[in-house]
Amino acid sequence: MKRELVKLRRTGKFFFDLIGTERIRGNILQALPFWLASLMTGLIAVAYTKMFAYSEGILQNFLHWHSWFIFIITPVCFFLAWLTIQLFALNARGSGIPQVMAAIELATPKYENKIDKLLSLRIIFVKIASSLLMVLGGGAIGREGPTIQIAGSVFRMVNKWIPQSWPKLSKQSFILTGAAAGLAAAFNTPLGGVVFAMEELAKIHIRFFRTALFSAVIIAGLTAQGLLGPYLYLGYPDVNNLGFTIFFGVATTAILAGIAGSLTSKGILQLMRWKKSFNKTKTIAFLFVAGLLVATLAFFVNGAILGSGKSLMTTALFTNNKYYPWHTMIMRMLGSIICFNTGAAGGVFSPALAAGASIGSYVASVSHMIGSNANILILSGMVGFLTGVTRTPFTSAILVLEMTDRHNVIFHLMIAALLSNIASLMIDKHSLYEQLKKDYVEETIVDNSEVAKENEQS
Repeated sequence: MKRELVKLRRTGKFFFDLIGTERIRGNILQALPFWLASLMTGLIAVAYTKMFAYSEGILQNFLHWHSWFIFIITPVCFFLAWLTIQLFALNARGSGIPQVMAAIELATPKYENKIDKLLSLRIIFVKIASSLLMVLGGGAIGREGPTIQIAGSVFRMVNKWIPQSWPKLSKQSFILTGAAAGLAAAFNTPLGGVVFAMEELAKIHIRFFRTALFSAVIIAGLTAQGLLGPYLYLGYPDVNNLGFTIFFGVATTAILAGIAGSLTSKGILQLMRWKKSFNKTKTIAFLFVAGLLVATLAFFVNGAILGSGKSLMTTALFTNNKYYPWHTMIMRMLGSIICFNTGAAGGVFSPALAAGASIGSYVASVSHMIGSNANILILSGMVGFLTGVTRTPFTSAILVLEMTDRHNVIFHLMIAALLSNIASLMIDKHSLYEQLKKDYVEETIVDNSEVAKENEQS
């Protein structure tokens, strides 16, 4: 009897060990593609970051040499950036986040063959080339949205490489994880990447692939840190010794920034609808007019309209020159509206943060605030404006928190996110990305139905 019990225990132990081994092996095999894609995303994000900064530097060198060059370089670069999109990949235009959202929604057997139009190797090269041309011309764009579409494309490609016999997760999971890894690598904000995936992109249960999501964000972020160093996107602004009354300033700034962000989104969409009736000749004319308008505003009014706006943020936070005139925030809003409608590649994350910083700066100047009190208003403006554009209050607050590593103001930023989100609803109930996503989904469905009709006729 004892021998039989011993044999039974040994058999049971062996059985459970076997299950455990198979489960571990399956988990490792399932995770390997995510790790590979994350490493590739981190490397591409680092290269893209350096090229983007180099392009901005080239423009500044040109302007220091001869400032009137802007009247040539801006219209020409806007045209070339648009032409790159038109010739090689139409869906590489704009931010890239709506394309990723559309791809996640269309990751079904019915539209499987259409996702490659939104995420592919071609998209990666065209996205980078077009956005670099835009920023070389002084376009008010960012690289963060494009990095998300690039990362989604990388994960999509890796997913297609997986053999049929390999244990794998759904295509939606891969694209969603890629987007989170892309944002984490772009801003060096791993928590922001995870929160963004859950708040903006997720329509599926993350618990089924949370390990893959977390590991992908970590690997992409560590790869970027390993090559760029353990940097903060903005640094360590002074936000110490804040009194309770500062919450009134935070609330005022957040409400104004949220409304401004929503108005900017509405302006982008209104101009986009107006342009839909343009033929190619009118579109080219618009590009040169847009380039000349940006150049004129930069030359005669305020050069803050140019570029991603990161230098504006760092100047306001880390120098005594904290106060920007009222027209700076107008320039940043106009820059986003104009440049996003060129049809070239470029995101709105950094421009939104810069616009919000200028609003916080102006409120601080009107309120005669200095030092840390001015800095918290600048950070609140950044959170508020980004929330007004994206309608992702938690993501906005966490991103700014991670960019500055100022955990003592977490409640200030959360309040700013909450109030700006409520205020922006007065202008429009939907985010810019959500409305643009619908266009990409509809274009794909219409295209798919047309193909089906052609097949039936043939």
